[in-house]
Amino acid sequence: MAFFMLAAVPQTADAQVSENVRRIGYLATGSPTSGFHEQFLQGLRELGWIEGRNIAIEYRFADGRYERLPELAAQLVRLNVDIIVAQPTASAVAARNATRTIPIVMINVGDPVGLGLVASLARPAGNITGTAFTVGSETFGKTLELLKEAVPNARRVAVLSNPANPAQALAIKDLNSAAASMGLRLFLLEASGPDDFGGVFAKITKERIEALVVVAESLFFLHRTLLADLALKHRVPTMYGLRENVAAGGLISYGPNLSYASRRGATFVDKILKGTKPADLPVEQPTRFELVINLKTAKALGLTMPASLLLRSDQVIE
Repeated sequence: MAFFMLAAVPQTADAQVSENVRRIGYLATGSPTSGFHEQFLQGLRELGWIEGRNIAIEYRFADGRYERLPELAAQLVRLNVDIIVAQPTASAVAARNATRTIPIVMINVGDPVGLGLVASLARPAGNITGTAFTVGSETFGKTLELLKEAVPNARRVAVLSNPANPAQALAIKDLNSAAASMGLRLFLLEASGPDDFGGVFAKITKERIEALVVVAESLFFLHRTLLADLALKHRVPTMYGLRENVAAGGLISYGPNLSYASRRGATFVDKILKGTKPADLPVEQPTRFELVINLKTAKALGLTMPASLLLRSDQVIE
C-alpha cells in the first residue's frame, strides 16, 4: 500500500477522534521535510484550531512519486475526513479525482481554471477552493525578463519540467509565448526523477544552452541542492520559481512565497469547518512575487548582477 509517513509527523488513530474533533486530510506531493505542513498548522493555530484538541490530521506524503497520489487520496476519502487539504497541483488533481463531495482546499496550484479544478477564480462552483500559484501568463513573461536582465547575452534557453505534473504543459505554453516576443529560443527538457538530471545537463551542454529555467515543481524542490550543484558544475545560469532553490545554491528565483500560501490555506479550512461552502470562497491568487538572488553563485559563474536588479530584489544571498 502506498502510504509513507515519517515518525516526526503525527498520525491520528481512530480511537483518539471524538465527536467534537474535526478530521482533516493533508495530501502533499512532496515530503514532510519541506516544512509546508508546519506552516499550515501555524495558520490553523492562529485561528484557534489545535491539533489533538479540536482537530485531528491524517497526513499523506507522496515523496515526489506522483503515481502514489491516487491511492493516498483514496485513503483519505475512505477515512471520511471532513476536509482534504491538497498541496500543490498534482495533489489537488488527485483529490478532485477521488471525491466530488468532500471539501478540498488546494494550496499553490498552477492554473486551477485551466486544469478544470474550478469553474473560475471568483466562483469555484464545486467542492474545491484555495490558493493559486501564478497570476497567468504575465508571471512567466516576468520570469524570462528577469533572466534576460541577469544574463543579457542569453538567447538559447532551456526549460526543465516534470511531465508528471499536470500544470507543466500550461506553464510551458505561457513560457513559449513570452519567449517568442523576446527573441529567445527555448529548448524543452523533461525530468521525472533525479536519475534524469544527468541526461538533462548533458543535453544542455550539447545544445550550447546559455541559461536554464526550472519550472516550479515538487520534484525540483525536493532535489534542489542536486540541481543547483549540477547547474554550477555545468556553468549554466538558472532561474527558478521557488526561493528555496536559490537558498540551496541556485542563481535567481521569482515567485510567490510558498510558506505564506500554506498559512493562507488555513483560513479556507477555518471558514469551511465553520459552515461556508467551498463554492462560495473565491480562489486567491498571489499578490506578491519575490525576487531572490544568490551573489555567491553569480560570482562562481563569473556573472555580475546589474545594480538595478539587485536594488529590486527582496533578498540577496551573499
